[in-house]
Amino acid sequence: MAELTFQESYRTHGFLVEIEGTQCPVTKVTGLNEGMTEAIEQPDGGSPTVHKIASGIIKFDALVIERNVDGSRFDGFFKDWFGEMFQLTGNTQTSSVRRNGAVIKLENGQEVLRFAFYGAWVKSSKFSDLEAGSSGLFKQTLELEHEGLERVS
Repeated sequence: MAELTFQESYRTHGFLVEIEGTQCPVTKVTGLNEGMTEAIEQPDGGSPTVHKIASGIIKFDALVIERNVDGSRFDGFFKDWFGEMFQLTGNTQTSSVRRNGAVIKLENGQEVLRFAFYGAWVKSSKFSDLEAGSSGLFKQTLELEHEGLERVS
């Protein structure tokens, strides 16, 4: 039997989102960014050399989660979270309603990577356009701001 001389890469399908222990099936996740910082140019007095140094401020991209709206308990899960934050009466808690969670990468049904995120709150929730004669799926897109994301396994 031939021996592989390379390690096969993971595929981008097979994943789920876990929020406060609830595992939620989703169709897409973007914004898996472990952090970034701006570069500051620091001239070296009288020299043509310019050094680049880190600003020291770490920023993270928002996590964007796309999911099918299907009448499951997960529809209510995200509706309730959003409802705790934003109410038409004006009695809102906004970004104080935060949750911890993880994006879990599965390969052949087994967890191979976990990206933990902390202090997430729902920045926006929007739905697919409705169109007569269309055969597209009805989807919800949630944008989550958070305090940090790290690869923990």
